[in-house]
Amino acid sequence: MAQKTNTQDQQAAIACDLGVQEAFNSGLELESRIAFLENYLSATGKSGYVLGISGGVDSTVAGRMAQLATERLRLKGRRAFFVAVRLPYGQQHDEEDASRALDFIRADHVMQVDIKPAVDAQRDSLAAAGLVFRDKAAEDFVAGNIKARQRMVTQYAIAGAMDCLVIGTDQAAEALMGFFTKHGDGAADLLPLRGLTKRRVRALGVVLGVPAKLITKAPTADLESMRPGLPDEVALGVSYDEIDDFLEGRPVREDAMQTVLDQYHATAHKRQPPAAPDGPDGCGGE
Repeated sequence: MAQKTNTQDQQAAIACDLGVQEAFNSGLELESRIAFLENYLSATGKSGYVLGISGGVDSTVAGRMAQLATERLRLKGRRAFFVAVRLPYGQQHDEEDASRALDFIRADHVMQVDIKPAVDAQRDSLAAAGLVFRDKAAEDFVAGNIKARQRMVTQYAIAGAMDCLVIGTDQAAEALMGFFTKHGDGAADLLPLRGLTKRRVRALGVVLGVPAKLITKAPTADLESMRPGLPDEVALGVSYDEIDDFLEGRPVREDAMQTVLDQYHATAHKRQPPAAPDGPDGCGGE
């Protein structure tokens, strides 16, 4: 019994730390998050938002919320716009889904930047410098992280040129599992999906009217060329339903519970600011 109570306490503490609320109303939650985007942009004085659109439910929901927020600001007489960016590595295998997402979002501006030349040039430069990987799979994994970081480099370049802020799509399920690239998709100016489980993001998608195919689509980071379209749940070794159950305080089978906890602790560094030594005692004090 003590072991079970300890596990439940861990669930509750982790969920709280990641911003997951016990109560959830999809309509109220959607309105709250659109208002957050509207108010934040107004407060910062920036001109708009930038977000990479992959064709998955997270970026589709965040993108439509950003578009609605900027439209509200324009109705109040303030300059505001949303830039949706397609960032394929060459030809994306699920390009049809990305196009469907863009059609739904109806962004003020749409851009497409192929990251393949930049990513391949980086890999060539590393090879020329003498970097050696233990095998092809390791090289492919590192290249996947380069792709994620290059996508963020591109979004920040656009944001810098257009006086915008960059939106990230990190939500509680990915944060729990550390399933994001440090300084890649984990880097952003604001996270409007923070604290939402995957099923709750999908619930917001239903309220927004996101096409059903995108809501039910199997999530994939699609970063590894040797395993294109690898489902997140295969990479994680646990289903999103089980991850969401963990975050929402529901029972989770023992092996799934251990997988989640192991991954959470192993990826703790991803959720922390850069480590640094402590400053001198009494700094700034009497």
